[in-house]
Amino acid sequence: MPIALAEAGVRTFPVGQSNPRVTEYHALTNIRGYDDKASWCSSFVNWALDQAGIPGTGSALARSWLEWGEPLEAPVPGCIAVLSREDPGGWKGHVGFFLRADAEYVYLWGGNQLDEVREHFYPLAAVLAYRWPSQESS
Repeated sequence: MPIALAEAGVRTFPVGQSNPRVTEYHALTNIRGYDDKASWCSSFVNWALDQAGIPGTGSALARSWLEWGEPLEAPVPGCIAVLSREDPGGWKGHVGFFLRADAEYVYLWGGNQLDEVREHFYPLAAVLAYRWPSQESS
């Protein structure tokens, strides 16, 4: 978490420009070389884990995290939270590091949250899974 938290404020640049830090996040995924206009929540999580020596999914798709590590029955701070976006059965999603939850919302630390690395909240009903690195991943 300290690595991810240290990236606070990294944000998408205006149209016609691209934040090189976000391009660096993409470098560890299947969209290497893309700019900050491509969705980058999964790229951020891959990058943060890599900095800690933990292999990620290598994918820019948020739902790729559904098959990563081990499932958790209940979240713990710092675990990976995988969310649906629009259609729970679809391919779109969001991923970030779990901070806390209340009766309505899950609060995550992640990239591409309102176009930046920051804390943001999402409906608790959108949570698909909580994941933790497996022993083989660390």
